[in-house]
Amino acid sequence: MTTEPSTIYLKDYQPYPFVLNQVELFFTLEDHCTEVQSILSFSRKAEFPKHALFLHGDEVTLRSIALNGKILASTEYQLSAEGLEISNVPDEFTLALTVQIDPKNNTQLMGLYKTGTAFCTQCEAHGFRRITFFPDRPDVMTRFTVTINADRKHYPYLLSNGNLLERKELPNGWHQVKWQDPSLKPCYLFALVAGDFDILEDRFITMSGRNVDLQLFVEKGYRDQGVWAMASLKRAMKWDEETFGREYDLDIFMTVAVFDFNFGAMENKGLNIFNAKYILAKSATATDRDYILIEEVVAHEYFHNWSGDRVTCRDWFQLTLKEGLTVFRDQSFTADMTSRAVKRIEDANVIRDNQFLQDAGPMAHPIQPQFYMEVNNFYTVTVYNKGAEVIRMVQTILGKKTFRKAMDLYFSRHDGQAVTTEDFIKCMEDASGIDLSQFRRWYVQAGTPVLEINDEFDIEDNEYHLHIKQSCAATADHSPKEPFMIPLAVGLLNRMGQDIPLQLKGESTVAENTKVLWVTAPEQTFTFINVTENPTPSLLRNFSAPVKVQYAYSAAQLSWLMVNDRDAFNRWDAGQELAKRILLGLADDVQQKRDLTLNPLLVKAFRTIIESEKDLSLAALNLTLPSESYLLQQMTIFDPDVVHQAREFARQQLAKELRDVWQKTYSELNDGKPYEYNTLRVGRRALKNLILSYLLKNEEPEWYRQAYEQFTQADNMTDTMGALIALNNFDCLERGAALAEFYDKWADDPLVVDKWLSLQASSFLPDTLTHVKALLNHPAYHAKNPNKIRALIGTFSTNFYLLHQLNGEGYRFLAEQVIIVDKINSMTAARLVAPLIQWQKFDAQRQQLMQAELKRILATPELSKDVYEVVSKALAV
Repeated sequence: MTTEPSTIYLKDYQPYPFVLNQVELFFTLEDHCTEVQSILSFSRKAEFPKHALFLHGDEVTLRSIALNGKILASTEYQLSAEGLEISNVPDEFTLALTVQIDPKNNTQLMGLYKTGTAFCTQCEAHGFRRITFFPDRPDVMTRFTVTINADRKHYPYLLSNGNLLERKELPNGWHQVKWQDPSLKPCYLFALVAGDFDILEDRFITMSGRNVDLQLFVEKGYRDQGVWAMASLKRAMKWDEETFGREYDLDIFMTVAVFDFNFGAMENKGLNIFNAKYILAKSATATDRDYILIEEVVAHEYFHNWSGDRVTCRDWFQLTLKEGLTVFRDQSFTADMTSRAVKRIEDANVIRDNQFLQDAGPMAHPIQPQFYMEVNNFYTVTVYNKGAEVIRMVQTILGKKTFRKAMDLYFSRHDGQAVTTEDFIKCMEDASGIDLSQFRRWYVQAGTPVLEINDEFDIEDNEYHLHIKQSCAATADHSPKEPFMIPLAVGLLNRMGQDIPLQLKGESTVAENTKVLWVTAPEQTFTFINVTENPTPSLLRNFSAPVKVQYAYSAAQLSWLMVNDRDAFNRWDAGQELAKRILLGLADDVQQKRDLTLNPLLVKAFRTIIESEKDLSLAALNLTLPSESYLLQQMTIFDPDVVHQAREFARQQLAKELRDVWQKTYSELNDGKPYEYNTLRVGRRALKNLILSYLLKNEEPEWYRQAYEQFTQADNMTDTMGALIALNNFDCLERGAALAEFYDKWADDPLVVDKWLSLQASSFLPDTLTHVKALLNHPAYHAKNPNKIRALIGTFSTNFYLLHQLNGEGYRFLAEQVIIVDKINSMTAARLVAPLIQWQKFDAQRQQLMQAELKRILATPELSKDVYEVVSKALAV
């Protein structure tokens, strides 16, 4: 069994005892024996008169070390598994180090590694210590000068942060470049790339009139797939100037796309490195969803230039300071570029499907964690997406105009600094004059608040009362649970479906159609005046806070709200709540072996949406049933079998009952027009392909043929995948033929092949696991590539119906793959294990099966810290 790693606590934070004045790095790039020389100039901080110098190091081989020009003997420093320590150093000194590393065998993809024919780096969070010995912590900020030597033929492009100072030709066909970054930055933002690429070039003129050269480097043969990403970058740069007043500061902005990458992308100062999945796109290979995600991720990494690079984190407990804020910024950007209503629903769905589940599990943590074993495990939906919701609530409290003023203050006050979430909140307070002391609990308390709401209408006084109780269940991290400050946006609708102007008793403010109530106490009552009829409440409009609302709507009220609520999010949410109740009722019928009948209210509501909703992207969302993951979360004991059967029965009945309108609408939308990417066409394709999946649930040969026809005739990947997804759960000839043709056509495009792997792993067909196991030996699968692992194993791990079969084969397979992948890439392995850590939510038989596999993983020799932390916490529940 692996020795338990140490736990790091926020309360133990201490500043670094030295100032790192400047750094010079010299790289001589070789596959297995890259030499890295570093010259580090230090000054001791006065408050640390006797502290030793400690530099982090991981899998680097020390060749020489000199202090102020004097070579140190091995007795004058100490090497350990964590790094290098020198006990006696003067107050001012220069340290010169030479190390060797092996990029070719760096399968962890952290530090400097070889990807295909190129060298690449990933240094967040603790990757730089795998390059050389260094104070690898975000609060040590310095200026980097980087010299790179490499073979010119194989590596014509040698890139790093900042500005290019010089190029030189060297003997034997080698060459050298020197880069200098004028910005102060921590080492996690360091980047180096060397390779031979196709390059796209463009230019952006900033709001002050400066020219910025834009360069996008992609692997050979993919230049045509970088056009959309370049255009997205320019839109993001313009939007950030107009919305946040943020102008880019360097003369060049470079982006590189590679196929081997742990993350989606990395915001290294002036040299963003991307997983190719979030750069490469053309209509034949990328879906509409891919286009949207690429624009969002490109914007996210660019926005980090200010919210993450120029103002960065003091320590990793502050991760949401940059990630939550930047996710909020990229969500706002994407809402402006697409459909605001659809974007809000999608963002809320991430919280409800995934983050609420994390809050209820063994890895629950606040957006500012107070402790961790391995920081990689806190790159989570809580830190990122819930963190973004917290920023959104700050904007709600301050108002958009004051929020912008506060953001300007934050950027100006802390430019070039490594700061904390407390520094951010202080700027919000100073700019607004609002005390956010209670609001800070969102940063340090884990869990999902629940609002239990009751109401009453006083017909004599024309008053309407909302009684609200807030609570938050205990979480695995044992964080305190004091009342949150929760913005609850509400509306009241009259019987005609019109918003009633809202005014609280005792307030002189002008009446509003949507009122934000500030829920701050365990129990509160809000009284609205001049309400002349008993209204239907519209609660948590636009998902104004990441909370659960409990209110006793009748099924008829929910059906009515689906059509009449003025708030797009709440129209969708009413439909989800109605469908949830109906589906859980069906699940109970399955458990009790009763005959199944679909409530006609759902059929009627769906028909109304099809016939009346003008926003077709929104219609597609409204006609999508709640996910199995979300439905399971509503059960006291998770039962994936009955949830799956109930949901599939509902889809079959909706297919049958609405067959006429499905067929009519599909025919209208399947117009055969050439592909265009715009909001209208995206909505048409989304609805058309959803309808096709319903039509196939009738299990009629003519619709198998129609799906195959769409597959063969499609001029774009959205419709190609739409047809494949519709066929994917049917054991028909058309499915087999389409999958075979798809692979034959796209076998040489790794990102398209990922879609092929994911399709097969997501199928509900009974032989899916057998097929997934066979694909592990297919030429399309590469066990060292995170994208392939996520596409095949990661997708199967979220196939709840088959993963959780009572024979335990799904659990055994997943545990085996976690153990295998952990030896190659521990960060990826830790994410794969996530479905097993929810074992306590299931029945006794599944609990025993999952616990057995978790114990098997934990007993594996030399288990990584990443996986050890997740599994040990799960078993400790």
